[in-house]
Order: sequence, then structure tokens, then C-alpha cells
Amino acid sequence: MGGIMLSYTYFGEKDFRLVDKPVPKLECDTDALVKVTLSSICTSDLHILNGSVPRAVRGITVGHEAVGEVVAIGEKVKNLKIGQRVSVNVETFCGECWYCRRGYVNNCVSPLGGWALGCRIDGMQAEYVRVPFADTGLTVIPPDVKDIQALLAGDILATGFWAAKISEIGEGDDVLVIGAGPTGICSMLSAFLKNPRRVYICDVSEERLEFVKKHYPEAVTVRSEEVLEKLRAECPRKGADRVIEAAGTEASFRLAWEAARPNAVVSVIAMYDAPQILPLPDMYGKNLTFKTGGVDGADAKEILTLISEGKLDASRLITHTFPLSEAPAAYELFASRRDGVMKVALDCTLKGR
Repeated sequence: MGGIMLSYTYFGEKDFRLVDKPVPKLECDTDALVKVTLSSICTSDLHILNGSVPRAVRGITVGHEAVGEVVAIGEKVKNLKIGQRVSVNVETFCGECWYCRRGYVNNCVSPLGGWALGCRIDGMQAEYVRVPFADTGLTVIPPDVKDIQALLAGDILATGFWAAKISEIGEGDDVLVIGAGPTGICSMLSAFLKNPRRVYICDVSEERLEFVKKHYPEAVTVRSEEVLEKLRAECPRKGADRVIEAAGTEASFRLAWEAARPNAVVSVIAMYDAPQILPLPDMYGKNLTFKTGGVDGADAKEILTLISEGKLDASRLITHTFPLSEAPAAYELFASRRDGVMKVALDCTLKGR
């Protein structure tokens, strides 16, 4: 295709810049080239900016959550056609290795497997992105689903969906989600699909709890410092049956196991800027099951189907949209949490600079 495009690029700690780069070309016969319409900013991008992701490669375009249009495909791509609207998966995966065949795509053994886009290879905060393993890394968007609805399906909504799945939520369970940010809310929405008795969501921010109350009144909101007392008073087993920790602080990590009833499942999906300590002597006798790690993002098709059916919609989380050319201002707002910001979308079709 050729030509020059605008991209937001990682040069080092605290150093992201808007630069011109060549439009990427297909490098393998399983690649696709996507013209990005909308991308978004994720907390993981801030972790790269803050130097907390050692594997991030300097010089790469950041961004790992986007929708767009397929404009070129390799000879071995079977499931896609030029012109289709697609959601781009946060992870690239071969679909054939031992891990992929079992759905553990975050640990795909390919050198490009796992979180590559926007971390180890050029990502999606650009006008175009090359997607390896396109048949598994891209999901066609149903005609009745808008781009804004599909934007979060490949990463943050996939993370929440995966969190609810690995938590083994059963009908009638009491579920606690720690963190009322975008990841926590996506986990909350996905937990509701499992028919629990109640879903509690806690945070230290009153503003974020008010956002949940306004848009998702079916959830039980509670301040983090009050959640233990509330769970003991309202839950039949004096604690949550399932806990999803999505806040990523030292205090929230501790709260996760404190709020769980004995023999509960605690799923830790947050990314931390520092190591956390698991105080086994303090926990002795609770017999908890911990599940941790990065999303196995293999459920995009199911997620988009649920969106199409009206059963899942996280688009309210996208509170602000900026043109790609204003990415620095968009990042500053997202990091500051001002103005009621939840998620920030970048419109990659706007050319103004």
C-alpha cells in the first residue's frame, strides 16, 4: 500500500510521541492490514509509559484495543475479506500450539504470541496496523454492532469476560468486584451473565461509584473501606463467594482475600506497578483458590454476539473521544482521571494535527 501514517510511539519512560511512520506492509502470508477507525487508551499503556513493562520495545507504536477495516490480507488468511469491519484482539496467537488449542492463548508459544501488539510490535494507536495470525487475531463485527460498541471487545471487555469465566461464578453466588474502573465494570457486566445473587462493586473513588450507580443500578456499590462489614452483614456465608480484583493496589490486593469467604475463588486480573505479598500465615485456614494473570482473549466472537443480542454493552465506558493527533492530551486526561473520564477513544480517521 505504501505511504506515511501518523502513530503514537514509545521512546522510553515518560516519552510517548506522535511521529510519522511508513504504513506497515504484510510480512507473513497469515497477516492482515487493518485501517484503524477507533483505538483506545488502556491502563496498560500507562504502565508502559511509566516504565513498568520491561518487555515493551522502544520505537513501537502503542495501543492494543481497536476496531477498523481490513484493507489487505495474506494468501493463507481464510476467514476474512477485504472491506470487513473487525475488532482487533489484544493478543496474537497461532491457534495451533498446545496452549492455544486449550484456550490459553496468552501463552501461545509463537514468538509473536501473547501481548505483542502495542508492546513488542507496532500497535493500534495509528492509522494502520499489521495484525499477525489474522484469522485468530481479528473478529468480524456483526452488521448491527457499531464501532463504538465493538471497540472494547478485543481487550478490556475480553478481560472482564475472562475474569468472570475463570472465577467459576455459579447461579446464586455473591460476587465482589474490587475496582470500579473500566476493567472492574467490564468484569461486573460479565459476572451478571452468570446469574449471581448479587454483584457488589467497591472503590475508593466516590465519583466512580456514582458512575456505576447511574449507569448500572443493578450492581451494589460500596466504598472499599466499608465492604468487609457489608459483606459480613448481607452474605449468607459472611463473605463473597467469588472475588475479582481489578484495582491493582496493595490495599486492593489484601482486600481481595480478606473479603472472600472460606473456600472461595479469588481472581486477580489487575496489573501492579510493584510486587505484592501473599501473607499465607494470615490466610491460613481460608482454603482459597487464587487465579491470576493476563487475559486469554479467545472469546471475542462470543462477546460480539452478546453485544449484538443486547445482552452485553460496555460502550458507556467510553466517556471521551479525541482525534489521534491529540493523543498527548488524551493521555493526560486519562491518567488524571479528571472530568469523569473512564475510557478515552482515539479517532484514527481524523487527519488534523
